[in-house]
Amino acid sequence: MNFSEIISAIGYSIEAFGVLVVLLGSIVSTYTYLNTFKHLEEGEAYHTYKRQLGRSIMLGLEFLIAGDIIRTVVVENTLQNVSILALIILMRTFLNITLFLEVEGRWPWQSEKNKA
Repeated sequence: MNFSEIISAIGYSIEAFGVLVVLLGSIVSTYTYLNTFKHLEEGEAYHTYKRQLGRSIMLGLEFLIAGDIIRTVVVENTLQNVSILALIILMRTFLNITLFLEVEGRWPWQSEKNKA
């Protein structure tokens, strides 16, 4: 196995871990929601569920981006692949920012006390 194949495998492993984070986060969030929605005030269980699920998706996206960067820059270093990577990162970053706004109720660069 040469260096490029090792790095490619590492990139795919990081991406797989990102998918696993989203999957496990979805399962844990759903399980928690189903066990608590009867005991919490109306709407509180849903907001907690949405926050937990959104956070797991955001964390998973970070791993997916890291895997893409590793594979593209180190293994498939062509202008076309780097351009595609830039577009993927742009889309995932936009998704991450909008998820953050939805989950936290503020922009990522705002402090907690200055919620939108």
